[in-house]
Amino acid sequence: MNKLLPVLLFAIPTTVFAAPDEAVSKQRLEADIARLVAFGTRHTLSSQDDPKRGIGAARKWAEGEFRKTSAGCGGCLEIVLPETMVKDEDRVPVATRLVDVVAIQRGTMRPGEVVIVQGHIDSRNSDPLDAKGDAPGANDDGSGTALVLEAARVLSKQKFAGTIVYAVLSGEEQGLYGGKLLADYAKAQGWTVKAVLNNDIVGNSRGSDGLVDDTHVRVFSEGPRDDASERARDALRSIGGENDSPSRNLSRWLAGLGDSGLAVRQVWRADRMGRGGDHLPFQALGYPAVRFTVAVENYERQHQNVRTAGGRPFGDLPEAMDFAYLAKVTKLNVRALAAMAAAPMPPVAKVTAAVQTFTDVDWAAVPGAARYRVWQRRTDAPGWDAKPVAETDQTHLRLDGVRGDDWFFAVSSVAADGSESPVASAVPGGAYLPEAKP
Repeated sequence: MNKLLPVLLFAIPTTVFAAPDEAVSKQRLEADIARLVAFGTRHTLSSQDDPKRGIGAARKWAEGEFRKTSAGCGGCLEIVLPETMVKDEDRVPVATRLVDVVAIQRGTMRPGEVVIVQGHIDSRNSDPLDAKGDAPGANDDGSGTALVLEAARVLSKQKFAGTIVYAVLSGEEQGLYGGKLLADYAKAQGWTVKAVLNNDIVGNSRGSDGLVDDTHVRVFSEGPRDDASERARDALRSIGGENDSPSRNLSRWLAGLGDSGLAVRQVWRADRMGRGGDHLPFQALGYPAVRFTVAVENYERQHQNVRTAGGRPFGDLPEAMDFAYLAKVTKLNVRALAAMAAAPMPPVAKVTAAVQTFTDVDWAAVPGAARYRVWQRRTDAPGWDAKPVAETDQTHLRLDGVRGDDWFFAVSSVAADGSESPVASAVPGGAYLPEAKP
């Protein structure tokens, strides 16, 4: 049995906290996958009215699971069903109703600050336009859908300062339509989206070549931000910070969350080569977003008709999954959601250092922050130094004798209870907010 060598993790700021991740149930995840597969196909163009088969039945089931969870927490979840009509020549040749199933757990102190966890419920087989044939979609992306439902069951039993949104998306396989629908909905609602955790293909540990890795999960993040104006791109080329988008710093933060039985392997590109996921529409609108996916993909078990060819099984069936691995990815998401919903927003920071022998770091005050930590790293270093250079309740720091040309700087917010945000780099485009267009 092949095993990947361990990856080296560099020092980044971490937060130690009590999280309910031990309540994650492998058995519930497995049962959810079995139920999703039982719908036969969940293709976006499949039946919306059949009570037992197709995308409509699957969506209604997911909505019902959210409503059960909400009933168990005294109605703590608000269920919304954003919808739109989609049509394109390649993947949606007939105008089709598209619906996302979304549960909102409002924050008790800062409800406008939102962290989103999502997976897509639609499936497909070898032919992307085959809406009638079986497309079980156990791992792609029944795994992400089951993770979202389980995260809601676990975290709904607690209260958080910020809002958590649990989203089951449609239309990913036909063109990331469900992600775009929810991103547009978030913008219309005026949400301050501090993180999007997109989970797509998170339930297997054996690749199509037999390579096995059940100890890592990959997290993909963009470098230069997608929504940057040309002015911001010019500033980035001048000052630097190509490796310091909010999504990239979110990736670093996830890698430092602590032991959930799984290590994060950061992949510094927006998604896998030539492919995409539902986090990309959020990045296009300027929201920090990353993609979780397995350490090694099994390409014979995704986007394939169920069959045996040359003695090899094909098709996205539950027997090719590793439910213990899926439980570990779910626990990591639960830890991240709990930490992010408790923490204040990362600050908006800037540096003044040109042609001087000292560096001034300034940032705006953040609601819910009791103090701030200032971080530093060399421009060629992959991660932030192990310890902050300062901790203060002020919004300004002067670093005497530090020549800013040689360093990058960042600031994190810390609540009174010790909950700490990811860092926000003090570079063009480093803020966890959409870029302001000139």
